[in-house]
Amino acid sequence: MRIVAFGDIHGEIYHIKGIKELTQADWVIVTGDFTNIGGKREVEWILKEIGKYNKNILAQLGNMDKPEVNDYLTELGINLHGYGYKLSEDLGIFGVGGSTFTPFNTPTEYSEQEIEDIVYRGYEMIKHLPKKILVSHTPPYNTNTDVIESGRHVGSKAIREFIERCQPEICLTGHIHESRNIDRIGKTLILNPGMLSDGYILVYKEGDIIDAKLRPLVL
Repeated sequence: MRIVAFGDIHGEIYHIKGIKELTQADWVIVTGDFTNIGGKREVEWILKEIGKYNKNILAQLGNMDKPEVNDYLTELGINLHGYGYKLSEDLGIFGVGGSTFTPFNTPTEYSEQEIEDIVYRGYEMIKHLPKKILVSHTPPYNTNTDVIESGRHVGSKAIREFIERCQPEICLTGHIHESRNIDRIGKTLILNPGMLSDGYILVYKEGDIIDAKLRPLVL
């Protein structure tokens, strides 16, 4: 199985031309931030563009997407935010979109308690499966993936605590553009690919082995 994951598109979907594995991937995951304060109309267009290459899409809103995006993705039956899906007999995926509170008053922000409630809601749907992928738009706190330019860590403490407790195999994240990096919390591999213009994540599963890496765009 091959999974391509990216986010922080911010309307610049043309960068997907540089994702080498896009057409062959079993699934395409959008981790959040389709737009810059956009709504259903913009997301509908972006999903259509992705669908030209691969129609097996699961997605969630980011903090820069209006709340109506969440309803639209739910209507389509592809929403990861608070939902879990069985990808294979031994692999499930679940997500939480938006972000913790920011200084910028972006459209979709949550308290740590709300993020905790949402991530567990999705987890409950797939917790019986042996292997799990968490898609969290906001990275876990105090990792290589949540550092802003000043050096301060701004990720979610609720997501970190969830990972420490439940140990999914992989956490796909984003949100902090300048923190394209990888890290681990226990056995959980955490990957932030930065903006779509910086690259994407390739998840690959062979038998019982699941792993992931950051990939650059091929231009």
